[in-house]
Amino acid sequence: MSGMSAAEQATALWTLVRKEYHRILRIWVQTLVPPAITMTLYFIIFGNLIGSRIGEMGGFSYMQYIAPGLIMMSVITNSYGNVVSSFFGAKFGRHIEEMLVSPMPDWLIIAGHVAGGVMRGLCVGALVTIVALFFTDLDVKHPLITVSVVLLTAIVFSLGGFLNAVFAKKFDDISIVPTFILTPLTYLGGVFYSISLLPDFWERVSMANPILYMVNAFRYGILGVSDIGLGKAYLIIITFVVALFWFALVLMKRGTGIRD
Repeated sequence: MSGMSAAEQATALWTLVRKEYHRILRIWVQTLVPPAITMTLYFIIFGNLIGSRIGEMGGFSYMQYIAPGLIMMSVITNSYGNVVSSFFGAKFGRHIEEMLVSPMPDWLIIAGHVAGGVMRGLCVGALVTIVALFFTDLDVKHPLITVSVVLLTAIVFSLGGFLNAVFAKKFDDISIVPTFILTPLTYLGGVFYSISLLPDFWERVSMANPILYMVNAFRYGILGVSDIGLGKAYLIIITFVVALFWFALVLMKRGTGIRD
């Protein structure tokens, strides 16, 4: 038992969320502006310059087709990046120990940091959506699917960032997974193309990429088209949320990477 009442737990969670919120806004030039600029360049290069040569994809202009993927890509990278840097910073600065000796339960510490990652992911996603509207029209077909998929995806990669931070021993360790795993999976996750264009072998290989399901479910929410069954996409996303949260909780209880 944590020894905290429900009201005290709510206060502790709100304190962590507020800390993350102020951190994001305090360094907004680093947390919010660069992703918006990067995605603007993607829209200009891939949408305007290359897209005009590609033509339609999935019944939409190439710019419209890649817009949901670019929005989702910004949510994924920023949700992950916020938590991995925030929690590792807490480890490095030793103020994680203050949380560990407090009566806060482990799940609450995880939830507070994940909420910060979700917050940044959604903020950046909203900014990129605004940028996208300068280049193309986005008529959201299924609002509930759009919101639920982007929220669950942000949670998945916030938890992924948390796990990366738990295992990281130095600052270089927090860039290994994004560079060598997250970025390739994102680029190969159907952001810029439909997997129906791939040869059968590579189409089957692509089905092993979890990001493919997230991007396509989000694209279905906005455009109404998807290469993947929606039910299967939700099943995989929710499975990742549950599995990653459980794994993070186990590591926290063991003190892995924290009490070593």
